[in-house]
Amino acid sequence: MTNLENIEKFKNRSWLLVFKNAFSGLVYALYSQRNFKVHLILSFLVIVLAWWLEVGIIKFLFLILAITFGLTIEMANTAFEQTIDLITKEYHPQARIAKDVSAGMMLVVSIGLAFLGFLILLPPLWQRIFG
Repeated sequence: MTNLENIEKFKNRSWLLVFKNAFSGLVYALYSQRNFKVHLILSFLVIVLAWWLEVGIIKFLFLILAITFGLTIEMANTAFEQTIDLITKEYHPQARIAKDVSAGMMLVVSIGLAFLGFLILLPPLWQRIFG
């Protein structure tokens, strides 16, 4: 079988297989990545807090979008790291840079999302506690 035939076979997969593979990736991230689990738990707490504080629908949608973005970047970081590990198991300065930049990407997103969460949740929380 030629490379072109392999590519065509890969492109013609069923939707069921596509979703099965995507779900497998999600399960892998959930069970193997500690930071993904932490992010998921914190996301659940944010949703519960937003519900309890009765934030408006627009703010709630921003929180859902932020949570989705953060989980997606966490999974992208995992994919980058796994790809680098596939390429080389030995220490290499460029592999370290790639992994560090990928982790830095997640850090930047986490800081931004935490700031967004505080901007949305802190005023109504303050009002609920001290108002």
